[in-house]
Amino acid sequence: MEFSQMAPQELQALYEVLTKKYQQFKAQGLRLNMSRGKPSGEQLDLCRCVNQTLTDFICENGEDVRNYSSLAGIPEARRLFSEIFGVAETQVLAAGSSSLNLMYDTVCRAFVHGVLPGSGPWHQQGKIKFLCPVPGYDRHFAITESFGIEMITVPMLDDGPDMERVEELAAKDDLIKGIWCVPIYSNPDGITYSDQVVRRIAAMPAAAQDFRVFWDMAYCVHHLDRHDRDYLLNIYDECVKCGHQDRPYLFASTSKVTMAGSGISAMAMSPANFAWTLEQLSVQTICHDNVNQLRHLRLLPNLAAVEDIMDKHAVLLRPKFQVVLDALENEISPYGIGHWHKPKGGYFISVFTENGCAKRVVSLCHEAGVELTPAGATYPYGNDPADSNIRLAPTYASLADLAAAMELFCLAIKLAAIEKILGLETSPDVL
Repeated sequence: MEFSQMAPQELQALYEVLTKKYQQFKAQGLRLNMSRGKPSGEQLDLCRCVNQTLTDFICENGEDVRNYSSLAGIPEARRLFSEIFGVAETQVLAAGSSSLNLMYDTVCRAFVHGVLPGSGPWHQQGKIKFLCPVPGYDRHFAITESFGIEMITVPMLDDGPDMERVEELAAKDDLIKGIWCVPIYSNPDGITYSDQVVRRIAAMPAAAQDFRVFWDMAYCVHHLDRHDRDYLLNIYDECVKCGHQDRPYLFASTSKVTMAGSGISAMAMSPANFAWTLEQLSVQTICHDNVNQLRHLRLLPNLAAVEDIMDKHAVLLRPKFQVVLDALENEISPYGIGHWHKPKGGYFISVFTENGCAKRVVSLCHEAGVELTPAGATYPYGNDPADSNIRLAPTYASLADLAAAMELFCLAIKLAAIEKILGLETSPDVL
């Protein structure tokens, strides 16, 4: 029976039972962390052999990667990411280990120098703004916040951002310079943008001629089952069709394919954006770690090889996602006190509690030894107005630890929901 249909005395009696169970959890002394989307040790072991791939240091164009070499990356890396992005190899920049670094630098270059010659630095144009679909990726929001860029939230719908709102805002304000997008298996909801949404993002009028789409394809090969997966329309092709070829910047990396802290990253863009980016980048560095690029490409020479590795990741991840979804379905769904998406890939499951309960749930879990992503982290400035969204990261924990964490998490949702319904003060028996 849903909590909303239960009499107050029934809820009070249930609350007392749940409180005793919560105290038992606290007595266990759990120390579990589900706060970040990290690969497990078993996942990292899948690519241990990357360290043994180099028998020589010569890439296919004859360059010795131990020396200074191409600023745009080795040909093999650019070709691999051209397959992933669906753009020409000549429009791909292969770089260091972090796509987040590429995103930060791209915002920084636009802020200081402008997006193209003659466009003017963003910092000279007034109080600039970004559109931020929510819930979204906290590190995207941290980048824009660090530059003092105003963030405007846009709701995420089941097929991507609310495009009515995006189009309305972008068309009327020339200080709105960009939008953050995780278009396939979004962080944290696991939503993939529909073809219609992608086409509308590509085609929409923007008051700012230097409007940019930051297209973070962090989970583009991270399917839980390659045979039951989502597909994403090519944003660059759609932008070209609409005469907006300079609009998108595409980003990706191997951070959750090989080794999270020492993979390779890349970005793709129009020829004009590429030339301008390379010119600016040449002042910043001579080249990236092309030795690391070569060792990765000896292991993963093409997209087919990447997909084979990702199938092995999926074998490890599917049971973990299922543990989370089963717990939510069995323990939360019958009571009508939450909802969530069932992603076909990515690294997270996004849970919406009753309004006003997320911080309480995270606090209850923390007190009992399970660390979650802070409530509000999936919104700009850490402020979820409804206080309802919690991002779960099931990848790092063992199955046994994950099952224990989910039992506690569901218990905390029930406690918080009853407190909200009955208007209870925080019980000293619970905290």
